[in-house]
Amino acid sequence: MKAFLEYVVKNLVDAPESVVVHEVQASGRSVYELEVHQDDVGKVVGKQGQTIAAIRTLVGAAASRGAQRIDVEILEGGRTRAHHSATE
Repeated sequence: MKAFLEYVVKNLVDAPESVVVHEVQASGRSVYELEVHQDDVGKVVGKQGQTIAAIRTLVGAAASRGAQRIDVEILEGGRTRAHHSATE
């Protein structure tokens, strides 16, 4: 799942070498934390959050096959920018 998320995000941004995905296990779920270049945050979030919502939908659909719960967060400057549960 981590490789899939990294692949999707790297193909959206101008600085793919700056994309880092961290997987953290918390409370029985996997949290994927995205780090992107500061200039690319807007591209990942998208207009009114549509892009990150689509990313979460893709990850959620892939995760539903394993019946796992996955959250996707965008980190900006070491802090959480956006958080959402992708699926149960």
